[in-house]
Amino acid sequence: MNRLTLVMTTALAPIAWGTTYLVTTELLPAGHPLFAGLLRSLPAGLLAVAISRRLPHGSWWWKSFVLGALNIGAFFPLLFLAAERLPGGVAAAVAGAQPLIVLALGALVLHERIRPITATAAVVGAGGVTLVVLGPAAELDLWGILAALGGVTATGVGMILTKRLGRPVGVGPVAYAGWQLSAGGLLLLPLTLIVEGVPQTIDGGAALGYLWLATAGGIVAYTLWFRGIQQLPVIAPGLLALLSPIVATVLGLVIAGERFTPLQAVGFILTLGALVLGQLVARPKSFSDARAEVTVAHALTTPR
Repeated sequence: MNRLTLVMTTALAPIAWGTTYLVTTELLPAGHPLFAGLLRSLPAGLLAVAISRRLPHGSWWWKSFVLGALNIGAFFPLLFLAAERLPGGVAAAVAGAQPLIVLALGALVLHERIRPITATAAVVGAGGVTLVVLGPAAELDLWGILAALGGVTATGVGMILTKRLGRPVGVGPVAYAGWQLSAGGLLLLPLTLIVEGVPQTIDGGAALGYLWLATAGGIVAYTLWFRGIQQLPVIAPGLLALLSPIVATVLGLVIAGERFTPLQAVGFILTLGALVLGQLVARPKSFSDARAEVTVAHALTTPR
């Protein structure tokens, strides 16, 4: 697979996640972010494990739970809480902070060199989504903003560890995604039952929403996402995450009837420009070399 194809397939994940906010506000029962996170993760994870017929082995049991706790167990409920308390464009736009988090952690943990153009793209992207947030209909809610920031921080750390730990040799991306989704779902299960319980009613629209989030936003998106993280420079998928606020903003404008001002339009354009610029410069010396590095990393991190 060439680099362009890998970038485009990886981009499908944040595109799918950008629909989460509209689905949550329009279809799902309110007041159940933990339950939504549980249904998005555990069934999809168990299905992925069943399809791949691969279970973690050795140290990958605890590694899967650590990664699942960050990428799924913490991220999902915070994401749904933000989606309930903020308009779609605002909730997703807070994800614009993620490239900055990934850029800093990538330098500290992975020793990836911060290139000036890449740093500029991350800053411009964050600034762009900030302009989207500052629209007059933003209705900023403190707890919603904190939940969104907590979610992107958790998944930002999860991205770095996913890159750092690699993937065991012989384990495909479906199994790898299944391990994390299952682990995150298992962590959410007791918390959901104790804190929230099951919604009193789940109508047809809610069932369809949960199904969409578990398939397109769960097993499919995370399979593509984790594969992209491991084969691309980590800032590349970090910048692709900006597609989530773009999609959410467009859906909020077209379907939910949210207002879109000239200032937000400027932010929208800046975000798109930062995304494109970042993908052009966030590349290794050669794509084949990057794939070779991933293979070596897998071999070094696989328990013997």
